[in-house]
Amino acid sequence: EDPSLERHFRGHRDAVTSVDFSPNKKQLASGSMDSCLMIWSMRPQMRAYRFVGHKDAVMCVQFSPSGHLVASGSRDKTVRLWIPSVKGESTVFKAHTGTVRSVHFSSDGQSLVTASDDKTVKVWTVHRQKFLFSLSQHINWVRCARFSPDGRLIVSASDDKTVKLWDKTSRECIHSFCEHGGFVNHVDFHPSGTCIAAAGTDNTVKVWDVRMNRLLQHYQGNAVVNSLSFHPSGNYLVTASNDSTLKILDLLEGRLLYTLHGHQGPATCVAFSRTGDFFASGGSDEQVMVWKTNFDAADYGDVLKTQKSGTSVDVTHRSLQSEMNCGVHLKKTKPQDSGNHEQQEEEISLANTLEHIMGQLDVLTQTVSILEQRLTLTEDKLKECLENQQKIIQNKTS
Repeated sequence: EDPSLERHFRGHRDAVTSVDFSPNKKQLASGSMDSCLMIWSMRPQMRAYRFVGHKDAVMCVQFSPSGHLVASGSRDKTVRLWIPSVKGESTVFKAHTGTVRSVHFSSDGQSLVTASDDKTVKVWTVHRQKFLFSLSQHINWVRCARFSPDGRLIVSASDDKTVKLWDKTSRECIHSFCEHGGFVNHVDFHPSGTCIAAAGTDNTVKVWDVRMNRLLQHYQGNAVVNSLSFHPSGNYLVTASNDSTLKILDLLEGRLLYTLHGHQGPATCVAFSRTGDFFASGGSDEQVMVWKTNFDAADYGDVLKTQKSGTSVDVTHRSLQSEMNCGVHLKKTKPQDSGNHEQQEEEISLANTLEHIMGQLDVLTQTVSILEQRLTLTEDKLKECLENQQKIIQNKTS
Protein backbone atom coordinates (compact mmCIF):
# COMPACT_ATOMS: atom_id res chain seq x y z
CA GLU A 1 0.00 0.00 0.00
CA ASP A 2 1.23 3.51 -0.80
CA PRO A 3 1.70 6.27 1.77
CA SER A 4 -1.50 8.31 2.16
CA LEU A 5 -2.30 11.81 3.40
CA GLU A 6 -3.94 11.45 6.79
CA ARG A 7 -4.35 14.95 8.26
CA HIS A 8 -3.92 18.52 7.14
CA PHE A 9 -3.10 21.30 9.58
CA ARG A 10 -3.58 24.94 8.67
CA GLY A 11 -2.83 27.73 11.11
CA HIS A 12 0.64 29.09 10.41
CA ARG A 13 0.81 32.46 8.69
CA ASP A 14 4.13 31.93 6.93
CA ALA A 15 6.41 29.11 5.71
CA VAL A 16 6.70 26.10 8.03
CA THR A 17 10.37 25.44 8.89
CA SER A 18 10.32 22.37 11.11
CA VAL A 19 8.09 19.50 12.31
CA ASP A 20 8.44 16.86 15.05
CA PHE A 21 6.16 14.23 16.61
CA SER A 22 5.89 13.79 20.37
CA PRO A 23 7.17 10.35 21.47
CA ASN A 24 3.60 9.16 22.23
CA LYS A 25 2.44 10.37 18.77
CA LYS A 26 -0.45 12.33 20.33
CA GLN A 27 1.02 15.69 19.37
CA LEU A 28 2.94 17.28 16.54
CA ALA A 29 5.03 20.43 16.93
CA SER A 30 5.79 22.82 14.09
CA GLY A 31 7.83 26.00 13.81
CA SER A 32 7.34 28.75 11.26
CA MET A 33 8.69 31.97 9.82
CA ASP A 34 5.63 33.59 11.49
CA SER A 35 7.62 33.46 14.81
CA CYS A 36 5.17 30.96 16.31
CA LEU A 37 5.43 27.43 17.54
CA MET A 38 2.27 25.36 17.07
CA ILE A 39 1.38 22.15 18.92
CA TRP A 40 -1.25 20.15 17.02
CA SER A 41 -3.28 17.34 18.51
CA MET A 42 -3.28 14.15 16.46
CA ARG A 43 -6.75 13.32 17.75
CA PRO A 44 -9.57 14.59 15.52
CA GLN A 45 -11.35 17.78 16.59
CA MET A 46 -8.83 18.55 19.31
CA ARG A 47 -7.57 22.11 19.48
CA ALA A 48 -4.13 23.31 18.48
CA TYR A 49 -1.97 25.55 20.68
CA ARG A 50 -0.13 28.55 19.32
CA PHE A 51 2.91 29.45 21.44
CA VAL A 52 4.19 33.00 21.17
CA GLY A 53 7.48 34.22 22.61
CA HIS A 54 10.15 34.29 19.92
CA LYS A 55 10.74 37.75 18.46
CA ASP A 56 11.55 36.43 14.98
CA ALA A 57 11.19 33.36 12.76
CA VAL A 58 11.27 29.95 14.50
CA MET A 59 13.77 27.84 12.54
CA CYS A 60 13.62 24.51 14.39
CA VAL A 61 11.56 22.56 16.92
CA GLN A 62 12.03 19.24 18.72
CA PHE A 63 10.30 17.28 21.47
CA SER A 64 12.48 15.97 24.29
CA PRO A 65 12.73 12.14 24.47
CA SER A 66 10.23 12.12 27.36
CA GLY A 67 7.84 14.36 25.41
CA HIS A 68 7.48 16.78 28.33
CA LEU A 69 9.50 19.59 26.77
CA VAL A 70 9.80 21.18 23.34
CA ALA A 71 12.93 23.05 22.29
CA SER A 72 12.86 25.74 19.63
CA GLY A 73 15.57 27.84 18.00
CA SER A 74 14.99 31.16 16.30
CA ARG A 75 16.32 33.94 14.15
CA ASP A 76 16.16 36.05 17.34
CA LYS A 77 19.35 34.11 18.37
CA THR A 78 17.65 32.45 21.35
CA VAL A 79 16.59 28.94 22.28
CA ARG A 80 13.35 28.40 24.18
CA LEU A 81 12.29 25.36 26.18
CA TRP A 82 8.50 25.04 26.36
CA ILE A 83 6.16 22.93 28.45
CA PRO A 84 3.72 21.81 25.72
CA SER A 85 0.54 22.38 27.75
CA VAL A 86 -2.31 24.89 27.72
CA LYS A 87 -0.23 27.61 29.39
CA GLY A 88 2.66 27.13 27.01
CA GLU A 89 5.21 28.47 29.47
CA SER A 90 8.82 28.69 28.37
CA THR A 91 12.29 29.65 29.52
CA VAL A 92 14.58 31.44 27.12
CA PHE A 93 18.34 31.64 26.81
CA LYS A 94 20.58 33.60 24.48
CA ALA A 95 22.25 30.74 22.68
CA HIS A 96 24.24 32.25 19.80
CA THR A 97 25.26 35.50 18.15
CA GLY A 98 23.44 34.49 14.95
CA THR A 99 20.24 32.73 13.87
CA VAL A 100 19.76 29.36 15.60
CA ARG A 101 19.07 26.88 12.77
CA SER A 102 18.88 23.60 14.63
CA VAL A 103 18.11 22.16 18.10
CA HIS A 104 18.48 18.49 19.04
CA PHE A 105 18.15 16.59 22.34
CA SER A 106 20.51 13.75 23.21
CA SER A 107 18.66 10.43 23.56
CA ASP A 108 18.90 10.56 27.38
CA GLY A 109 17.29 14.02 27.31
CA GLN A 110 20.13 15.56 29.33
CA SER A 111 21.91 17.60 26.64
CA LEU A 112 20.92 19.88 23.81
CA VAL A 113 23.02 20.63 20.72
CA THR A 114 22.39 23.83 18.74
CA ALA A 115 23.75 25.06 15.40
CA SER A 116 23.88 28.62 14.18
CA ASP A 117 24.76 31.19 11.53
CA ASP A 118 27.56 32.29 13.90
CA LYS A 119 29.41 29.22 12.46
CA THR A 120 29.41 27.34 15.75
CA VAL A 121 27.79 24.25 17.23
CA LYS A 122 27.09 24.51 20.97
CA VAL A 123 26.21 21.93 23.60
CA TRP A 124 24.05 22.76 26.66
CA THR A 125 22.66 21.00 29.72
CA VAL A 126 18.89 20.85 29.47
CA HIS A 127 18.04 21.15 33.16
CA ARG A 128 20.20 24.13 34.01
CA GLN A 129 20.20 25.51 30.47
CA LYS A 130 23.91 25.92 31.07
CA PHE A 131 26.39 26.31 28.22
CA LEU A 132 28.92 23.45 28.15
CA PHE A 133 31.13 23.91 25.08
CA SER A 134 31.43 25.14 21.50
CA LEU A 135 32.59 23.32 18.36
CA SER A 136 33.97 25.86 15.95
CA GLN A 137 35.74 24.65 12.83
CA HIS A 138 33.05 25.43 10.27
CA ILE A 139 33.82 28.49 8.16
CA ASN A 140 30.21 29.29 7.20
CA TRP A 141 26.66 29.01 8.62
CA VAL A 142 25.91 25.73 10.36
CA ARG A 143 22.47 24.50 9.28
CA CYS A 144 22.07 21.36 11.34
CA ALA A 145 23.63 19.40 14.23
CA ARG A 146 22.61 16.03 15.68
CA PHE A 147 23.74 13.70 18.47
CA SER A 148 24.39 10.06 17.58
CA PRO A 149 21.90 7.61 19.15
CA ASP A 150 24.46 6.67 21.84
CA GLY A 151 25.31 10.35 22.47
CA ARG A 152 29.04 9.89 21.86
CA LEU A 153 29.25 11.68 18.50
CA ILE A 154 27.85 14.88 17.04
CA VAL A 155 27.40 15.47 13.32
CA SER A 156 27.04 18.95 11.80
CA ALA A 157 26.22 20.25 8.32
CA SER A 158 27.23 23.62 6.97
CA ASP A 159 27.18 26.11 4.11
CA ASP A 160 30.95 25.56 3.91
CA LYS A 161 29.91 22.39 1.96
CA THR A 162 31.20 20.02 4.65
CA VAL A 163 29.66 17.58 7.07
CA LYS A 164 31.76 17.26 10.22
CA LEU A 165 31.83 14.43 12.71
CA TRP A 166 32.80 15.34 16.31
CA ASP A 167 33.72 13.32 19.37
CA LYS A 168 31.59 14.72 22.22
CA THR A 169 34.07 13.80 24.96
CA SER A 170 37.29 15.06 23.37
CA ARG A 171 35.42 17.85 21.46
CA GLU A 172 37.65 17.12 18.45
CA CYS A 173 36.52 17.03 14.85
CA ILE A 174 37.28 13.42 13.92
CA HIS A 175 36.33 13.62 10.24
CA SER A 176 35.16 16.05 7.56
CA PHE A 177 33.09 14.76 4.63
CA CYS A 178 33.75 17.16 1.78
CA GLU A 179 32.07 15.46 -1.17
CA HIS A 180 29.09 17.82 -1.39
CA GLY A 181 28.87 20.15 -4.40
CA GLY A 182 26.71 22.66 -2.52
CA PHE A 183 25.59 23.82 0.91
CA VAL A 184 24.53 21.01 3.24
CA ASN A 185 21.01 21.69 4.54
CA HIS A 186 20.39 18.73 6.79
CA VAL A 187 22.13 15.75 8.32
CA ASP A 188 21.09 12.92 10.64
CA PHE A 189 22.26 9.62 12.10
CA HIS A 190 20.92 6.25 11.03
CA PRO A 191 19.09 4.64 14.02
CA SER A 192 21.98 2.15 14.32
CA GLY A 193 24.45 5.02 14.74
CA THR A 194 26.77 3.50 12.12
CA CYS A 195 26.02 5.87 9.26
CA ILE A 196 24.72 9.35 8.48
CA ALA A 197 22.64 10.85 5.68
CA ALA A 198 23.10 14.41 4.41
CA ALA A 199 20.92 16.51 2.11
CA GLY A 200 22.26 19.32 -0.04
CA THR A 201 21.62 22.20 -2.40
CA ASP A 202 23.43 20.13 -5.06
CA ASN A 203 20.15 18.08 -5.25
CA THR A 204 21.73 15.03 -3.61
CA VAL A 205 21.28 12.81 -0.61
CA LYS A 206 24.45 11.04 0.48
CA VAL A 207 24.79 8.23 3.00
CA TRP A 208 28.17 7.69 4.68
CA ASP A 209 29.51 5.00 6.96
CA VAL A 210 30.96 6.79 10.00
CA ARG A 211 33.17 3.86 10.98
CA MET A 212 35.05 3.68 7.68
CA ASN A 213 34.21 7.27 6.64
CA ARG A 214 33.23 6.09 3.20
CA LEU A 215 30.33 6.95 0.92
CA LEU A 216 27.74 4.14 0.91
CA GLN A 217 24.93 5.56 -1.20
CA HIS A 218 24.34 8.58 -3.39
CA TYR A 219 20.89 9.66 -4.61
CA GLN A 220 20.78 12.31 -7.33
CA GLY A 221 17.54 14.30 -7.46
CA ASN A 222 16.53 17.24 -9.60
CA ALA A 223 15.85 19.79 -6.86
CA VAL A 224 17.45 21.12 -3.67
CA VAL A 225 16.86 18.73 -0.75
CA ASN A 226 15.88 20.65 2.41
CA SER A 227 15.34 17.95 4.98
CA LEU A 228 15.44 14.20 5.61
CA SER A 229 14.40 11.68 8.24
CA PHE A 230 15.29 8.01 8.80
CA HIS A 231 12.52 5.49 9.38
CA PRO A 232 13.06 3.95 12.87
CA SER A 233 13.69 0.55 11.23
CA GLY A 234 16.64 2.14 9.43
CA ASN A 235 15.43 0.74 6.10
CA TYR A 236 13.93 3.90 4.61
CA LEU A 237 14.66 7.59 4.32
CA VAL A 238 12.11 10.33 3.57
CA THR A 239 13.24 13.63 2.01
CA ALA A 240 11.63 17.04 1.41
CA SER A 241 12.62 19.02 -1.71
CA ASN A 242 12.25 22.40 -3.37
CA ASP A 243 10.25 20.81 -6.22
CA SER A 244 7.41 20.45 -3.64
CA THR A 245 7.80 16.66 -3.41
CA LEU A 246 8.53 14.21 -0.61
CA LYS A 247 10.51 11.15 -1.64
CA ILE A 248 10.79 7.80 0.09
CA LEU A 249 14.10 6.06 -0.52
CA ASP A 250 14.54 2.33 0.06
CA LEU A 251 18.00 2.05 1.62
CA LEU A 252 18.08 -1.74 1.37
CA GLU A 253 17.57 -1.71 -2.39
CA GLY A 254 19.25 1.66 -2.87
CA ARG A 255 16.40 3.08 -4.94
CA LEU A 256 13.56 5.60 -4.97
CA LEU A 257 10.30 4.01 -3.75
CA TYR A 258 7.73 6.84 -3.83
CA THR A 259 7.41 10.45 -4.87
CA LEU A 260 4.62 12.24 -3.00
CA HIS A 261 2.94 15.45 -4.14
CA GLY A 262 0.98 17.49 -1.63
CA HIS A 263 2.66 20.80 -0.99
CA GLN A 264 2.31 23.81 -3.24
CA GLY A 265 5.82 25.22 -3.36
CA PRO A 266 8.97 23.93 -1.66
CA ALA A 267 8.64 21.15 0.94
CA THR A 268 10.83 22.49 3.73
CA CYS A 269 10.84 19.84 6.46
CA VAL A 270 9.92 16.22 7.11
CA ALA A 271 10.02 13.81 10.08
CA PHE A 272 8.96 10.25 10.86
CA SER A 273 7.08 9.54 14.10
CA ARG A 274 9.03 7.58 16.75
CA THR A 275 7.39 4.29 15.69
CA GLY A 276 7.52 5.04 11.97
CA ASP A 277 3.84 4.55 11.16
CA PHE A 278 3.41 8.25 10.32
CA PHE A 279 5.53 11.03 8.91
CA ALA A 280 4.84 14.76 8.84
CA SER A 281 5.92 17.42 6.38
CA GLY A 282 5.85 21.21 6.26
CA GLY A 283 6.14 23.60 3.37
CA SER A 284 6.48 27.21 2.35
CA ASP A 285 2.73 26.97 1.56
CA GLU A 286 2.18 27.39 5.36
CA GLN A 287 0.77 23.85 5.60
CA VAL A 288 1.59 20.94 7.85
CA MET A 289 0.64 17.51 6.52
CA VAL A 290 0.57 14.15 8.26
CA TRP A 291 1.00 11.02 6.14
CA LYS A 292 0.31 7.39 7.00
CA THR A 293 3.40 5.36 6.11
CA ASN A 294 1.54 2.18 4.99
CA PHE A 295 4.41 0.64 3.00
CA ASP A 296 6.01 -2.54 4.24
CA ALA A 297 3.98 -2.31 7.43
CA ALA A 298 4.37 -5.92 8.56
CA ASP A 299 8.07 -5.75 7.95
CA TYR A 300 9.02 -2.82 10.13
CA GLY A 301 6.44 -3.66 12.78
CA ASP A 302 8.39 -6.84 13.45
CA VAL A 303 11.68 -5.01 13.33
CA LEU A 304 10.56 -2.52 15.96
CA LYS A 305 9.02 -5.19 18.18
CA THR A 306 12.29 -7.11 18.21
CA GLN A 307 14.16 -3.92 19.05
CA LYS A 308 11.78 -3.02 21.88
CA SER A 309 11.88 -6.40 23.61
CA GLY A 310 15.51 -5.90 24.53
CA THR A 311 16.81 -8.84 22.52
CA SER A 312 19.98 -8.51 20.51
CA VAL A 313 18.95 -6.58 17.47
CA ASP A 314 21.04 -7.41 14.57
CA VAL A 315 18.47 -8.27 11.16
CA THR A 316 16.31 -8.05 8.15
CA HIS A 317 17.62 -8.15 4.72
CA ARG A 318 20.17 -9.98 2.72
CA SER A 319 21.29 -6.90 0.80
CA LEU A 320 21.63 -4.53 3.76
CA GLN A 321 24.87 -6.14 4.97
CA SER A 322 26.44 -6.13 1.57
CA GLU A 323 25.22 -2.77 0.28
CA MET A 324 24.82 -0.54 3.30
CA ASN A 325 26.98 -2.28 5.85
CA CYS A 326 24.97 -0.35 8.38
CA GLY A 327 24.93 -2.86 11.20
CA VAL A 328 21.16 -3.32 11.34
CA HIS A 329 20.63 -7.07 10.90
CA LEU A 330 17.91 -8.17 13.24
CA LYS A 331 17.93 -11.79 14.30
CA LYS A 332 14.45 -13.29 14.23
CA THR A 333 13.76 -13.96 17.90
CA LYS A 334 12.62 -17.40 18.98
CA PRO A 335 9.45 -17.54 21.07
CA GLN A 336 10.65 -17.65 24.66
CA ASP A 337 9.11 -19.54 27.56
CA SER A 338 6.48 -17.65 29.52
CA GLY A 339 8.70 -17.14 32.58
CA ASN A 340 11.12 -15.12 30.55
CA HIS A 341 8.20 -13.30 28.97
CA GLU A 342 6.83 -12.17 32.34
CA GLN A 343 10.28 -10.96 33.32
CA GLN A 344 10.45 -9.00 30.07
CA GLU A 345 7.06 -7.43 30.74
CA GLU A 346 8.20 -6.44 34.23
CA GLU A 347 11.36 -4.92 32.76
CA ILE A 348 9.32 -2.98 30.22
CA SER A 349 6.88 -1.67 32.85
CA LEU A 350 9.83 -0.68 35.05
CA ALA A 351 11.42 1.10 32.10
CA ASN A 352 8.12 2.89 31.42
CA THR A 353 7.84 3.99 35.05
CA LEU A 354 11.40 5.31 34.99
CA GLU A 355 10.70 7.14 31.75
CA HIS A 356 7.61 8.71 33.32
CA ILE A 357 9.65 9.84 36.35
CA MET A 358 12.29 11.33 34.03
CA GLY A 359 9.53 13.19 32.20
CA GLN A 360 8.11 14.56 35.44
CA LEU A 361 11.63 15.67 36.40
CA ASP A 362 11.90 17.51 33.08
CA VAL A 363 8.72 19.42 33.87
CA LEU A 364 9.82 20.13 37.44
CA THR A 365 13.21 21.51 36.44
CA GLN A 366 11.58 23.53 33.70
CA THR A 367 9.00 24.92 36.15
CA VAL A 368 11.78 25.77 38.60
CA SER A 369 13.63 27.56 35.77
CA ILE A 370 10.49 29.53 34.93
CA LEU A 371 10.05 30.48 38.60
CA GLU A 372 13.72 31.48 38.84
CA GLN A 373 13.32 33.72 35.81
CA ARG A 374 10.22 35.31 37.35
CA LEU A 375 12.01 35.83 40.66
CA THR A 376 14.86 37.56 38.89
CA LEU A 377 12.34 39.79 37.12
CA THR A 378 10.59 40.57 40.41
CA GLU A 379 13.92 41.32 42.10
CA ASP A 380 14.88 43.64 39.25
CA LYS A 381 11.54 45.43 39.50
CA LEU A 382 11.92 45.76 43.28
CA LYS A 383 15.40 47.14 42.86
CA GLU A 384 14.08 49.64 40.34
CA CYS A 385 11.26 50.70 42.70
CA LEU A 386 13.69 51.17 45.59
CA GLU A 387 16.06 53.21 43.42
CA ASN A 388 13.16 55.39 42.27
CA GLN A 389 12.07 55.93 45.87
CA GLN A 390 15.63 56.93 46.82
CA LYS A 391 15.65 59.44 43.98
CA ILE A 392 12.30 60.89 45.03
CA ILE A 393 13.49 61.20 48.65
CA GLN A 394 16.75 62.82 47.51
CA ASN A 395 14.88 65.27 45.32
CA LYS A 396 12.57 66.20 48.21
CA THR A 397 15.43 66.70 50.66
CA SER A 398 17.40 68.80 48.19
